Amino acid sequence: MDDINFQKLTCKDKATFDEFYGSRYCENAEYTFTNLYMWRDMLNLQWAVEDGVLYIFSTNEQFFSAWQPIGAPDKMQDAITKILRVGEEMRGDKQFMFVVVEKAFAEELERYPHAKFDITADRDNFDYVYLAQDLINLSGRKFHGKKNHLNAFRKEYPDAKYLPITEAIIPKCREELNLWYATHKRDNPDDPFIGYEQAAIHEIFDHFDAFKLKGGAILIKDKVVAFTFGEKLNSDTAVIHVEKADPSVRGIYVAINQAFVEHEWADMIYINREEDMGIDGLRQAKESYRPIKMIEKFNATLA
Repeated sequence: MDDINFQKLTCKDKATFDEFYGSRYCENAEYTFTNLYMWRDMLNLQWAVEDGVLYIFSTNEQFFSAWQPIGAPDKMQDAITKILRVGEEMRGDKQFMFVVVEKAFAEELERYPHAKFDITADRDNFDYVYLAQDLINLSGRKFHGKKNHLNAFRKEYPDAKYLPITEAIIPKCREELNLWYATHKRDNPDDPFIGYEQAAIHEIFDHFDAFKLKGGAILIKDKVVAFTFGEKLNSDTAVIHVEKADPSVRGIYVAINQAFVEHEWADMIYINREEDMGIDGLRQAKESYRPIKMIEKFNATLA
């Protein structure tokens, strides 16, 4: 469009996105610069700022998609008009859709006077949110199984140690990452997501300090067997973007989850562990930690 200057996402854009996202209380884990940067190529992301509103669009073989605009509440109705105009001009033969929008913006779409939308809940992309103290303490009957796994890990690997991720151990994290993906590529040779994710995590390691992330790793005999990283999402919530571990080490996933929150996020009330993508095993694992709430997300098409 003539009046909106779209561009590709680069590292230097982080400050702009952080300013927009930091200006509001956002619970949707999609709306962090790290998430957008990791998946920018797979999603074919374009973005622009116009009149104090941040616009984001993505495309795939079927859809030209608009993400929730970020800006002052009184600008949202005009932003919807602009987005629909962009969609009409740029979608070609693709279907237009709003994706992963928050409930408040879904309500903006319902109020929009110039078009009607079919709005549907996107359950596969709901974020799981937990109390930080639950993940640290694993107290009570509902966490009995988790506590048993953690105790078994500590008993079997008494010399295991937790370290925050620094430049010194990133090479060891890369080694574990490549081993993890080698196994999963053998099991799922036709899954393109695996390759995208591996490359995306390596890119984050390339810029780890610049992204202002916190990370943690568990080492056994100087070898990283698990690592994770995340960042502050809002004033009381941290979001965990990535967690990888050697599945042959009993209890390792419980151990890295517990240690990371205890060492890096004990001052937060909530921990957002993102969505399950509709994967049954991942859904069971995330539900087993007893989320305190789910962050709803919605898609919307023109009726």
